[in-house]
Amino acid sequence: MDQGDRRGRSGWIGDIIPPPTPYARTYRTGDATIVELIGEIDLGAAPYVDPHLTAAAHWPLVVLDLGPLEFIDCFGLSLLVRGRRRISEHGGVVRMSCAHPQPRRLLAMTGLDGLFHPVRTLDEALRAPDPD
Repeated sequence: MDQGDRRGRSGWIGDIIPPPTPYARTYRTGDATIVELIGEIDLGAAPYVDPHLTAAAHWPLVVLDLGPLEFIDCFGLSLLVRGRRRISEHGGVVRMSCAHPQPRRLLAMTGLDGLFHPVRTLDEALRAPDPD
């Protein structure tokens, strides 16, 4: 792996990607940084999720993978919106995969599906064109 594959915008992968938690893990695949959200994301999960979303702002292409996510509330959605804003402010692009019905319904009910443009699988998100 050459240096270009191992560096984000501001350092080595190990310096940027936080360790996995019960609610989130971050990893690289190809040119994308994947932030995988797991289980239930609410106020109690915030301290475990926010460092992953903050670290993702250092990468140009981020996929929020909600595939393993079973539940998210409005506080969890606010974490995702803030994370997307940080990533965008640093010039990054955000894509989203979301298969479970509950998160998809909440995204649709809040109008955030128009912001995140979720697709059903991680593979689709990795192949998707960049959202406007």
